[in-house]
Amino acid sequence: MKFPLSLTAVLPACVLALSACSSVAPVSGAAAGAAANSAAQDVRQLGEIVDLRSGQRVTAEQLLAQLAAAPRVIVGEQHDQLSHHQIEQWLLLQLQGQRPQGSVLLEMLNPDQQAKVDKVKPWLQTDPVVRPEHVAELVAWQPSWKWEQYGDLVMTVMRAPYPVWSANLDRSEIKQLFIDKPAVQGKYSNLANDAKVHDKLKDIIRVMHDNQIDAPRLAAMLSVQQQRDRRMAERLLAAPAPAMLIAGAYHAHKDLGVPLHVQDLTGGPAPLVLVLAQRGATVLAPQADFVWFTPVVAPAVASAK
Repeated sequence: MKFPLSLTAVLPACVLALSACSSVAPVSGAAAGAAANSAAQDVRQLGEIVDLRSGQRVTAEQLLAQLAAAPRVIVGEQHDQLSHHQIEQWLLLQLQGQRPQGSVLLEMLNPDQQAKVDKVKPWLQTDPVVRPEHVAELVAWQPSWKWEQYGDLVMTVMRAPYPVWSANLDRSEIKQLFIDKPAVQGKYSNLANDAKVHDKLKDIIRVMHDNQIDAPRLAAMLSVQQQRDRRMAERLLAAPAPAMLIAGAYHAHKDLGVPLHVQDLTGGPAPLVLVLAQRGATVLAPQADFVWFTPVVAPAVASAK
């Protein structure tokens, strides 16, 4: 079946999130320790952190202790919030100081970028003087993920000693999924008997398209979203532990996204989930283990991502 939407129009719609642009000073490998201390003073003052399992407010240090003990962590972000990327950067710098980080996985990287990342990373371990924008070119960073938002986080993980893995699908894979619309198989992610997961995801997709979406495209976007979650789960399970996956909040949600696929693939418990959300957002215990509420900041520039 052919759809009236072009692939260019479809791909951004398949990402259940928004993004925008801002900037922050880069951190080099040589300055990582100083940056961690400096960032700690700022990031710890951003909003409040709640342990959703107990309903109690916790400190950034208490959150770190929980994350450091987990073999796999998923951090769900709002893509257009610079403070979320700053928190992620701070978490990684702090965690590396408590125990070796096994790996970091990024939704923002596709499989066809992995070879470029693997080639550039050893060079960056020598701490060369290089413009961050040049690194973006070398790894073929996708313009839809605003470098002004992600540049400092990417430079931090690229200069770090642990591997950085892609966690997304390639555009060619998404194009085929949009045509084939395969369903994922699994007790938790499919739930064919009551369709809870599918219905929730469909509702989100409808809202993001102002309810102006036909049934074939809705089915295609649902399939793509779940196949992306399945890919992220597979990569997270294969990555060296302790591993951290950074992805959009809907991918991170325990009742919708990657954690369900991890449970399907392993039969074991879900990874620890931290969701970063603007103050006033609703994040419930079935969705995450922790939520870090940040001040409300309007996006500087709207994006289709």
